[in-house]
Amino acid sequence: MGALHNGHISLIKLAQQYADIIICSIFVNPTQFTDPKDLEKYPRPIEHDLAMLQSAGCTGVLMPTVEEMYPAEENDQWHIDLGKAEFLLEGEFRKGHYQGVTQIVKKLFDAVEPDVAMFGQKDFQQVLMIGNMVKYFDLPIQIVTCPIIREDDGLAMSSRNIHLSADDRKHSLVLSKSLQFVMDHFNEYSILELEAKAKDFYKNIEGVELDYFTIANGHTLEPAASKEEENLVVLVAAKVGSTRLIDNVILK
Repeated sequence: MGALHNGHISLIKLAQQYADIIICSIFVNPTQFTDPKDLEKYPRPIEHDLAMLQSAGCTGVLMPTVEEMYPAEENDQWHIDLGKAEFLLEGEFRKGHYQGVTQIVKKLFDAVEPDVAMFGQKDFQQVLMIGNMVKYFDLPIQIVTCPIIREDDGLAMSSRNIHLSADDRKHSLVLSKSLQFVMDHFNEYSILELEAKAKDFYKNIEGVELDYFTIANGHTLEPAASKEEENLVVLVAAKVGSTRLIDNVILK
């Protein structure tokens, strides 16, 4: 959606290993914002973004208008079955969000007709929902999950980070620190103990409000029943100051 950083550019670089022609879309999609104020304040530094993409070797940029993506004459009541995971975690806090995400991604796919599409792991649930959408329509597109790119101190790169005050920026490190704790001590505690100890990181930090911290099955996003499960991911969301941040690590 723009406000590009090195995390986005890493997708361009990785895409060059998969394809000869690399298209990046920039579109601040109104249907995936549940809060109009969030849509209004979303950063749109387009000249900066285009310069970054050109420097990275991107072949072309798709920048449609809202009217092009959602023409007035189109009475498209989009709703598809994305599975139970749509309503968990982010789905609980952002009702309808993934219907908006998958609708616009389908429109972008129709416009570009890609063979491969790159999405960042930081939005783990989003990648899962897009994969479910691709299966729903039986699209011949390979979805590639790209690793999270972090700042030197561990904070996951995000376009929203520019909204963090100096104090917020310090407090935001609690997300990556709590995830690191689970990775470091995975073999020492049970799942419930790991989650409880990680949640303790968020106590008594001024201006930080934890939405969720969970060790989940990476396919269903249901709480993990056992550490022996094959696909485990730790997901966290918290409001730091007025900015909501998400992060995750894949355990296995």
